[in-house]
Amino acid sequence: MSSMFQEIVAFVFSTSGWVLVSSTLPTDYWKVSSLDGTVITTATYWSNLWKTCVTDSTGVSNCKDFASLLALDGYIQACRGLMIAAICLGFFGSIFALVGMKCTKIGGTDKVKAKIACFAGVDFILSGLCSLSACSLYAHRITSEFFDPMYIAQKYELGAALFIGWAGSVLCIIGGSIFCFSITDSFTKSRRQANYIYKGAASHSHISSYPRGQTNSVNQRLPPDYSSSPGSQHFDKNAYV
Repeated sequence: MSSMFQEIVAFVFSTSGWVLVSSTLPTDYWKVSSLDGTVITTATYWSNLWKTCVTDSTGVSNCKDFASLLALDGYIQACRGLMIAAICLGFFGSIFALVGMKCTKIGGTDKVKAKIACFAGVDFILSGLCSLSACSLYAHRITSEFFDPMYIAQKYELGAALFIGWAGSVLCIIGGSIFCFSITDSFTKSRRQANYIYKGAASHSHISSYPRGQTNSVNQRLPPDYSSSPGSQHFDKNAYV
């Protein structure tokens, strides 16, 4: 599979995951009141990172925003920060991916585009990890309260936003990993091409250093050495003419 096709698949996975992660932030149902052990249900309680609501049997909802940031529970504040960080990282990762992909005409040389695409892959991986941590932390709080026998307040179950966030996180991590692996293949191919060009240039310079039709051979013709031949002291009678 070529690196360009890998980058396209990684971009589709990463951007789809980022869209899912972004959609979970304003979603209402992060947690929904549990119906376990309830015979008659008169109201449904649900909540997200920004407000808590109640819906009666007639379908009318009454919501209340969280009044103070400092008065919130610590896990809600942590989830807010992680989700906002995940959305920002995914946004910058999308921009870097568009610049660094080989199918685009911006970004400079292939080596520079490979580095930019590597940054995009790291951003998507970090975005997925932040979103995964936020959803897991929120789900851990819900499950710990649900299975705690000493907890007597309203118990909740996992909402749809958590499952969407988990799916988006996995897509971001997979897409970012594919980006990193595609960049590794690109660097390997460029290194092989550089070695091939270097060897070809060296062999060409070795051959071209001699005139055409001649070779660097130990049997190359040399002028005769008359000093070592027998009778070299006897000159012809026309030697001084």
